[in-house]
Amino acid sequence: MSLYQTQKLKVYNSLTGEKEVFEPLSEGHVGMYVCGPTVYSNVHLGNCRTFMSFDMIFRYLKHLGYKVRYVRNITDAGHLENDAEDGEDKIAKKARLEQLEPMEVVQQYTLDFHSILQKFNFLPPSIEPTATGHIIEQIEIIKNILEKGYAYEINGSVYFDVEKFNETHEYGKLSGRKLEDMIANTRELAAQDEKKNPQDFALWKKAEAQHIMRWPSPWGDGFPGWHLECTAMSTKYLGETFDIHGGGMDLKFPHHECEIAQAEACNGHAPVKYWLHANMLTLNGKKMAKSTGNNILPNEMFSGENNILSKPYTPSVVRFFMMQAHYTSILDLSDEALSASEKGFQKLMDAIDSMEKLTTSSSSSFNVEEWKQKGYDAMNDDFNTPMLTANLFEAVKRINLIKEGKETITQKDKELFIETMHSFAFDILGLENQNSAMLNSDKLNSVVGLLIQLRNEARANKDFSTSDKIRDQLAAMGIQLNDGKDGTTFSLS
Repeated sequence: MSLYQTQKLKVYNSLTGEKEVFEPLSEGHVGMYVCGPTVYSNVHLGNCRTFMSFDMIFRYLKHLGYKVRYVRNITDAGHLENDAEDGEDKIAKKARLEQLEPMEVVQQYTLDFHSILQKFNFLPPSIEPTATGHIIEQIEIIKNILEKGYAYEINGSVYFDVEKFNETHEYGKLSGRKLEDMIANTRELAAQDEKKNPQDFALWKKAEAQHIMRWPSPWGDGFPGWHLECTAMSTKYLGETFDIHGGGMDLKFPHHECEIAQAEACNGHAPVKYWLHANMLTLNGKKMAKSTGNNILPNEMFSGENNILSKPYTPSVVRFFMMQAHYTSILDLSDEALSASEKGFQKLMDAIDSMEKLTTSSSSSFNVEEWKQKGYDAMNDDFNTPMLTANLFEAVKRINLIKEGKETITQKDKELFIETMHSFAFDILGLENQNSAMLNSDKLNSVVGLLIQLRNEARANKDFSTSDKIRDQLAAMGIQLNDGKDGTTFSLS
């Protein structure tokens, strides 16, 4: 285990509404489940932000030395259009509209999901189970809940009895809702609704004749409820009680609330110790929505093929932008914010690239250990990536002062400084120095080196028109020339 684990990581637990010291159920091991995508369309940026937050959390826990089993599911059945109990299965509807098999839809958008996450430099989860791969486990849980008296079967469907459950448990404790208030604010059931109460939710739905996604069960052909799938997959791979359950803030109710109820009804105790929720991403101050056109897909950002942003942005710049906000805060995406992040990202990468060439001295004028500890203090405070980012820019300032001869650093501290910068920026925040490969390219170095030589000759001959033309045309191609006392170097912008 890392020394910095002893500083005590604190996490904000949505269940208690407080920051709590993180103490896993099994020392040195962490079980974490995050609700994955419903694969019926291209993954959108709001989902990417949620998954990126938990990728960062996964990275930090691993960095601290924990052995982490990270389970993130694929919802490939059972998620109805309105997230309630009616409408059409989202995947089945897409399959019907495009005249495809449902599993063709699943395959297409699962591949898209993986492709986007790979571009964002996500670590793959330890296990990525699918809902359709765990139908048997879901049926067994339903049987158990029925036996305990917390569910009822009617016309081939099985519903969770929320009022019955609430007699001995607390439904609504995660979202802070009271069942009596929910009942008071709910219209009466329509005549065709077969549920006892509006708050009851489906564990198993009968498949009508036209429903193409269906499985046999003790109650007839049907399909599982969306909430049940996550209970089955999380407990199968992490046990009846595990450390962290994550997801977007929008899943807190009803999805996560129903997960708690199902697990407590089935196993008699709480399923999760720490509930973590990531907040939403807005676009130009408004909610993202396809219907209004206020929407942009990740690949549209990377290619620049959109009507919202003025230019393309690389995946690492977008990731850096997202890491500059706390995962529990609403984050607004805009051209101005991305442009500012791009400039900051480039400054950070340029500073990291220059660290190997820093001149060392017999003493250090600033305390590298103290700076390092501030970074860990930030991350141990509920994964405070904005504070960690501020600490990285403090380092950029120090690097520039050392280059100017206004600060000093020893060889030992320089090695620690470089190692820690790489840990914070690349291992924990998950950034990629996309300039490094190009900067290290022999061909690029040779070509730019030749142009620098021609520019130097032009300047020596007082041909400033040619000198400026070389500089400006390189800048237009994203190659920035930097004139210093030791000559001219270049960086990529």
